[in-house]
Amino acid sequence: MVFTAINLYLFFAWQDSFLGLITSLSGMLCVVLVAKGKLGNYYPGILNVVLYAYLSYQQGFYGEVALNLLYFLPMQIIGLLLWKKHQAKNQDISDVAVSMLDKKKKIIWGIIIVAATILLGNVLQKMGGAQPYVDATTTILQIAAQLFLIKRLVEQWITWIIVDMVSIWMWLTAFLTSGNDVTVLIMWVAYLFNAIYGYYNWKKIYIRQGGHAA
Repeated sequence: MVFTAINLYLFFAWQDSFLGLITSLSGMLCVVLVAKGKLGNYYPGILNVVLYAYLSYQQGFYGEVALNLLYFLPMQIIGLLLWKKHQAKNQDISDVAVSMLDKKKKIIWGIIIVAATILLGNVLQKMGGAQPYVDATTTILQIAAQLFLIKRLVEQWITWIIVDMVSIWMWLTAFLTSGNDVTVLIMWVAYLFNAIYGYYNWKKIYIRQGGHAA
């Protein structure tokens, strides 16, 4: 509610784009529902993915465009189906059963993420994209985080926290350059606060459900 109020104020005060406002509000609603383990997160999530891809294209963040249209959009549908398949017995705690990675899988995922980020950064640099390695970092981490999300892993929140911090820097730079999309910047700040809460809440859910490593 606080970030919604801030977004509405900035929308009128800065005369920001209406699409930026809707993108921000739908995204914040989506991540709040994810943090609470609610199946309904996927509906505002689909709207957010489409609008965010369009805004990213306007800023020259081509990695973000490809990520959202070619990956996040179909993954929203897949995630909705998988969450319905793995619903929790006690839905007063969470709509779905949550899990965690074991130590070996955490190391493997870490190596894959670093290697993929370096490779994509080189590609985006050759394409002439804005902030290619920052863009690559957020792109690869979001791919991993979304996979962790549909697999209902607590580790998604650690990944999202890193994504949010890098994205705040990326959109802050864009805002200082163009003066546009301040509501999208605020969206990422809200995402960061929500990811911290989501990590705390999912750890609590994991423990209350009995907890097991994936």
